[in-house]
Amino acid sequence: MRDVKLTDIFNHHIAQKYITRSGLAHALAVSYHAFEMAKEQNLDVDIAAKAGFLHDMGHYTWYKDGKWDYKLYKQNDIHPIKGAERAHKLLIRLGENPIKAKEIALAVLFHTDSFIPGGSVTLTPLQKIVKLADEKDEEPGGHHHYRTITKERAQKSLERLDEKIDAYVLHQQKTL
Repeated sequence: MRDVKLTDIFNHHIAQKYITRSGLAHALAVSYHAFEMAKEQNLDVDIAAKAGFLHDMGHYTWYKDGKWDYKLYKQNDIHPIKGAERAHKLLIRLGENPIKAKEIALAVLFHTDSFIPGGSVTLTPLQKIVKLADEKDEEPGGHHHYRTITKERAQKSLERLDEKIDAYVLHQQKTL
């Protein structure tokens, strides 16, 4: 039994504010990709889907002279740091298992290396999945953040993904 579902996250006002700001359609796509990749690698699909959904909630839009400045964004980006903190705080508020909340927050933190000056880190399998799921949905110039989806359609998609996660977790428990 999962403590928190994707729909619980989506319906919280903090998620509504930050996930919709950074691209709801992108968050959904990354969540689905992360779920499928975690299934293939026999990893925790629940944690992967949540991390995929929350991965960009730290985004800040960088504008110069009233226009989106992708170069300025890339130079000053710390969205993974802000997002990891926001994701962790939100998950704890919603009642997520603290160990899972930490693992999800770390996957959010390391889904990109854009904030690591001249360095790299060794990623866990979950962190690699979230990074790859994000890259799978990327579009040049950050345009993946501007695809749109209605909140109603997003809600239905998350309900379907929650059902898939529940069914997979139940199946895994029966085979143990």
